[in-house]
Amino acid sequence: MLTAITRGVSRQLAECELTWLDREPIFIELAIEQHHAYEQALRDAGARVISLPALEGHPDCVFVEDPALVLDEVAVITTMGAESRRGERESLAAALAAFRPLLRMQPPGILEGGDVMRVGKRLYAGLSHRTDVAGITDLAQLLEPFGYEVIAVPLRNCLHLKSGCTYLGDDTVLINPEWIDPHNLGPYRFVEVAPGEEGAANALRVGETLLIPSAWPKTAASLRDSGFTVRELDLSELLKAESGVTCSSLLF
Repeated sequence: MLTAITRGVSRQLAECELTWLDREPIFIELAIEQHHAYEQALRDAGARVISLPALEGHPDCVFVEDPALVLDEVAVITTMGAESRRGERESLAAALAAFRPLLRMQPPGILEGGDVMRVGKRLYAGLSHRTDVAGITDLAQLLEPFGYEVIAVPLRNCLHLKSGCTYLGDDTVLINPEWIDPHNLGPYRFVEVAPGEEGAANALRVGETLLIPSAWPKTAASLRDSGFTVRELDLSELLKAESGVTCSSLLF
């Protein structure tokens, strides 16, 4: 059964880490409501949702994608480039241990899950402010026994690799080519974000449904034209924390 691990929204979300966005007021009650709707959308698309409690004192804790990678064989606990977020890892590791053997990355390399896009046995890893060459090398060495290939990908002007591209299945990648050069990826079918919707390249496929923020209606329409079933979600407050739809769940 498809499982999604999520975590509640911290009431300190407004103190989140930001790299490329200006800080705006975040309405916490609305953020919590939007996150509940996100979890319901996961259920509606066929996932069993395991919702962990928020970690107060960890403003970014709702973004469970970054502390871990979940693959078919193992789960990897990452080193994380944002030092303030490293306290999120252990409770997430405890939850994942019920489903997968755990591997742990080691410093000095840094890597966050939002920088890793999986296509089968190929993992594209973004070189960002949160992930470096040493972290990518460590991940490649950990996963080599399981037959995974890890490919470093440069990016620009965005937080994580999956801020600029996400794999949609069916050999299709949603991409902002201003942030990620498609030539650094494989021979996929690319759907480009709509003009004026630079942040729209982060979408999450759950079963046969693509989830995408309602902030990007033109890109959502383009995805429908490309043959996908799309559900738009109002995630206005979470987007202010430099997030996307993949950030708030671990699907396996």
